[in-house]
Amino acid sequence: MASSIKRNIASSSRWLHIYLSMFSFIALFFFAITGITLNHTEWFSDQQKTVSVKGEMNKSFLSPDSSQIKKLEIVEWLRNKHGIRAPLKDFIIDEYQCVLSFKGPGYGADIFLDRQKASYDLSETSTGLIGMLNDLHKGRDTSLQWKWLIDISAILMMLVSLTGLIMLFFLKKKRVAGLLITAIGGIITYLIYMLF
Repeated sequence: MASSIKRNIASSSRWLHIYLSMFSFIALFFFAITGITLNHTEWFSDQQKTVSVKGEMNKSFLSPDSSQIKKLEIVEWLRNKHGIRAPLKDFIIDEYQCVLSFKGPGYGADIFLDRQKASYDLSETSTGLIGMLNDLHKGRDTSLQWKWLIDISAILMMLVSLTGLIMLFFLKKKRVAGLLITAIGGIITYLIYMLF
């Protein structure tokens, strides 16, 4: 009975380890690569580009009364005029101006709109492909769905690690060496943290 349970646990952990590894391969590979690019952002600093633009928009979108400002029209007009695809993060209205901020992975656009003149200054920053991938890794300026994907990927990586460890307990010839290497890896990681 006990040997049958052990066989089932060993078989299940091997099955889970193989298929969870394959299922999460792309996510694991993505987070591994972007871990390196995040650790060496100086390699890609030349990819960041900032463009500044001045312009004017339809005065009918604006009003001395803050509650009468046509937010939707302003946002859509700016999207169409300047090809902004990132979500709107902030729309702040004060006595003299409106400040809009669009943010997405590897991208940001800030607009300062003069309420009286209907003129604006737009500053658009793009960090390139690597900057976008780094922001996706961190979940910066991403959707709720992407944040869920990050969490699910992390859970899958933990399960892959745990099923690998469980499998090790059923490999008699490699159990001691495997556990020793696991312990040494943990100690080295801890010492690097403490010393440096």
